[in-house]
Amino acid sequence: MPKLSAKISKRSPFAIFTGLSSFQMLAMFRRGLFYTYLSIYMREFLGLSVTMTTFYATFPMIASVIFQNFVWGPISDKIQRRRTFIICGEFLAGLGTLIVWGIHFSFNNYVIVGWVIILGLTCVEMFWSMSNIGWSALLSDLYPSEKRSKIMGQLISLGGLGRIIGIFIGGFLYDAGFGFRNGPLFVIASFVMFISIIPMFFTPEGGVNIELAEQEKSSDQTRNNQNYIFVFIIFIVALIFINFGRNSIAVPYSQYLSLDSGFDVSPILLSFIANTRSVATLIIGFTAGFLSKKFGHSKTLIIGTSLGIVALIITATTFHLSIIFIGSFLIGAAEVIIYASSYAIASVLIPERMRGKLFAVYNTTFFLSWGVAGTLISGPLIDFLYNEGKSEVFAYQMAFFIGALLCLIGLFVFIALEVWIKFKEKDIKQN
Repeated sequence: MPKLSAKISKRSPFAIFTGLSSFQMLAMFRRGLFYTYLSIYMREFLGLSVTMTTFYATFPMIASVIFQNFVWGPISDKIQRRRTFIICGEFLAGLGTLIVWGIHFSFNNYVIVGWVIILGLTCVEMFWSMSNIGWSALLSDLYPSEKRSKIMGQLISLGGLGRIIGIFIGGFLYDAGFGFRNGPLFVIASFVMFISIIPMFFTPEGGVNIELAEQEKSSDQTRNNQNYIFVFIIFIVALIFINFGRNSIAVPYSQYLSLDSGFDVSPILLSFIANTRSVATLIIGFTAGFLSKKFGHSKTLIIGTSLGIVALIITATTFHLSIIFIGSFLIGAAEVIIYASSYAIASVLIPERMRGKLFAVYNTTFFLSWGVAGTLISGPLIDFLYNEGKSEVFAYQMAFFIGALLCLIGLFVFIALEVWIKFKEKDIKQN
């Protein structure tokens, strides 16, 4: 079978990794700076319901999934341009974020302000998703399968360093919500998006040789790959449960820690808790490659998911702030292990010529979980329990338990898939 040749320049491996890691650090700096405090701003400053605060993640992520799967993914596979997509996506997202702030600042009705943020970020995500699909495909274009888990872990680890800095700066700029209302957080987030374009010029364009892609496609048709298709589908189902479970509390998490009737943490203390998670990604990220090499990608994913379940349970059950820090660390450790190992598994299952389309499917399990899980599961559950007379603390705790349950279901699905694969392999050897 002909091997697709990546359209890679003669840049050194160090220059390539420097460009990728710089981009990742800036991206995570911006996310930590902006999104750590946005749900608090919408809940406490704008006075929106918990369910409505999840919309700022749900609607944009739905837009991202639609555009990745039906627009940018197919186009990326057709023209085989990865870096170009990242550059265009970051520039348009930075410009769009500034526009969202300007429009949102012009209204005084806080419900309208909330909807401006929600719908504005949805429009931004339509174009920002260009960057997301380009990034996922580019890593597989540039690195062989045996190195992807290690490289992904290292990039997430360095991204954790950027997130630490972003969260600390965001904590100081938040200023009881005026950091959003008056613009500093919007402006800095946009500026970082523009700056993050620069490192991408130190990376190759990526993509594969389209002429050879047709030859590979013809060769693939002669092979029986039904088992691989089945494995990929069940793998995606398992990831949906795992990611929906652990990310269903992504939006309510900061709100829970800020409850007057609960831990009542300040924005600065919240930044320390959130950065415990970032420290975990920084430390554990460099070991992700080792774990995959020692235990295999599948067992590493099982380990990461198990840590995520434990983190959700102890966060829901503790009344001691010190244990919250431990839970935050485990959430970060689980995140980087799950991301690195699942990416490595997906990159092996996905054919080279279809990286744009199928990585869009893979990304869907992550992107939808950051918003839809909160809107359909944790948000309505918290609002329902609170309206039924339950305490706010109890309502949020139940959301954590449901998240752990979803993760557990995903874990069982993945383990069942592993058992089926081993059974099939044993059956083939015997025959």
